[in-house]
Amino acid sequence: MSKHYDWIVVGGGITGVALSYELQRSGGKVLLLEAHPIPQGATRYSYGGIPYWSGTTPLTRQLCEESITIHRQLSAELEMDTEFRELPLLLTIDLLDDPVAMASHYGNCTQSPLLLGVSSACALEPLLNPKAINGAIKFDHAQVNPLSLLHAYGQAWQRLGGEYICDRVLTLRYDHKRIVGVNTRTDYYTGAGVIICAGGYTRGLLAQHQIPCRIYFTHAELIEVPSADAQLQTMVLPAHTKREELEASCSNLIADQNWDAVGLELMPASIDAGAVQFRDGTIRMGQLSRVLTDPDATIDREQSESQIRRAVERILPTIGRLKGNWYHCLVAFTCDGLPLVGQVPHQSGLYVFSGFTSPMVYVPPLAKRFAHFLTHGQDPLIPQLALDRYMN
Repeated sequence: MSKHYDWIVVGGGITGVALSYELQRSGGKVLLLEAHPIPQGATRYSYGGIPYWSGTTPLTRQLCEESITIHRQLSAELEMDTEFRELPLLLTIDLLDDPVAMASHYGNCTQSPLLLGVSSACALEPLLNPKAINGAIKFDHAQVNPLSLLHAYGQAWQRLGGEYICDRVLTLRYDHKRIVGVNTRTDYYTGAGVIICAGGYTRGLLAQHQIPCRIYFTHAELIEVPSADAQLQTMVLPAHTKREELEASCSNLIADQNWDAVGLELMPASIDAGAVQFRDGTIRMGQLSRVLTDPDATIDREQSESQIRRAVERILPTIGRLKGNWYHCLVAFTCDGLPLVGQVPHQSGLYVFSGFTSPMVYVPPLAKRFAHFLTHGQDPLIPQLALDRYMN
């Protein structure tokens, strides 16, 4: 008979690994199940940005403040370098957009936006094309290498006694109406609680058991340059983020019914031209986002790479021309940008910790809080993220 655990965590991205660490640290016996021996999800291809300036509500402001405090000491806590660093973020303003009006969209953030003219923006980031922008918005920002952060959490968790198994979860196990474990490709595992941290695959896994959940996903595409002589001085992203508009259009109640149909494209693809660089010189540029209801949809790689390069080359000519490899993953999102954290209503023993639009800023503080909530039953913020608001 398989071993019994306090917690079975499904999904080995940053959400699953960080939560496994915090649960094990709280005294639980945790099994983490991940389908891929080498990470293939959103964590693998993340830009690693920590927008701790972005809180606009009491909830998100508090989490942003907690996040930057955690990140600044996390390498020491986990005894491994997460490659944390603080560097400027430049949000480029399109030629057709009014700079003052664009800056006003960020007026409610924890940190006030600093509006820069074209010359000031290019002085801060010399690789920018001055003819392609109408200025930029600057924020103090931070970054980690997402794979370094993932490995640091994973190693610290396993040192505490956590168990990792590479196996794909196929279905949930029931004992009458209670979830008591999972069935995988090769075995089954039982536990007092099962927590789904499967990102873009969360909706499909729950749907197999007729459990409705308003969590969605985009197919995110980018190009990775293994190393380059070019050096970005900042992180560069667009001020007008088309992906957010795409997600809003595809996550309302009217659109929700289309997500259970296979093979639909709910909206035309969008591109947000930007690029980031890590300490080892690796550059990631993109991002092209598609809303396809099939998580395993086939995408024209050559066409996508060409679209990404054209968009990035316009803003960052040197970066857009660099040789690199095209990659694709699923990125989960919800209808209000807040994650799903808590027990699935009417499903005893089943929990969700997923739907993080900005995982590097929100996962560390919420993993701590959710582990404490599951262990002690108290936390003032976790009930605000309950799944009830998304359940049909």
